[in-house]
Amino acid sequence: MIIFDDAITPVFSDYGIMLPIAASRSRKVVDELAPYIRHERFPGPVLDMEQTLSLLGKSGDVITRADIERVHSEKYVKALFSGGSDGLLRALFTAYELVGPDGKPNRYEPDKAVKPLSALFDKILGQCAGSYLACVAALKTDRHFCYFLAGGNHHARYDTGAGFCLINEIIIAARKLEAESDARTIWIIDVDVHKGCGSAELVSFMRKGAGTGILTLSIHMAHGWPLDAETLKRAVPGRAPLVPSDVEIPIDEGEEAFYVSRLEEGLKILERLTPYGSKPDIAIVVDGADPYEHDELLSSALMRLSLEQCIERDMLIYNFLQERKIPSAWIMAGGYGERAWEPPYHFLKRLSEGGGGNLVAV
Repeated sequence: MIIFDDAITPVFSDYGIMLPIAASRSRKVVDELAPYIRHERFPGPVLDMEQTLSLLGKSGDVITRADIERVHSEKYVKALFSGGSDGLLRALFTAYELVGPDGKPNRYEPDKAVKPLSALFDKILGQCAGSYLACVAALKTDRHFCYFLAGGNHHARYDTGAGFCLINEIIIAARKLEAESDARTIWIIDVDVHKGCGSAELVSFMRKGAGTGILTLSIHMAHGWPLDAETLKRAVPGRAPLVPSDVEIPIDEGEEAFYVSRLEEGLKILERLTPYGSKPDIAIVVDGADPYEHDELLSSALMRLSLEQCIERDMLIYNFLQERKIPSAWIMAGGYGERAWEPPYHFLKRLSEGGGGNLVAV
């Protein structure tokens, strides 16, 4: 099953935010997949949010303020819902880095905005709902696989946004599954080019509190944001980006040839960390396309996977989970520029061509 909905996909330039994120990325994936959608191996229907809600028997506000408070600090959530320059707007300026160290606008041109910046929050909440519904679909539908063509906000931390991420919808979705008793053990497999620093921090904080069954793996650039010298100089012990994931796989510049083999070993370590004799109830795959060699974000430049390496990466994860009959929800995550649609498209196309075998019952 694939979840795709233009209504929750922000066009950042509409808000004056000039990021190299193609507004048509998700649409391009769906359009290019059109010849394969009716193929018997294709991973289920392509549904919008309304259709997904109907299929899963959900209604109303999928993600509530209480769901966000389960993950982020009460003070931060209050600010997000307060509006105004001291609340939501300040949080958005921080998360999207709209002011540089010199106090001047950074990738921000408010004169070109056609929508108020605060309206972006509704899109973010919609994407948070989509990630959660992808998890429910993976658990409840017969194929036990769902790909959500949006989301992936893995840098948002306990009390602040960061790295173009206002709230960490991955952890919000995972904690909601725990609260609803739909999952006790959850793997987060993060292959975005940037370290999943916010997710690692949040899981660390939860273990010091009420506890959680979430385990995290992050394979990422060994250097570059958020592990660049300037960011690390300002880092606080016990906070992101210094908090490690349960399985941390840094890849140095020029080590792309070892990427897939190191990821495979990391998946095996993640499996060994899971309580003996058990397996996770679900895996959430943060399927960033930004390691791709044609990615256009400057901070992604230290890793350059070929298209075939990106497909090999995704097929490794897919087959690893399928062999163990672990349901999986895939979140599209990072990917910048006009070719960011290519890795997810070719992965889903490979599935429809039988590259990973039939989707199996859990």
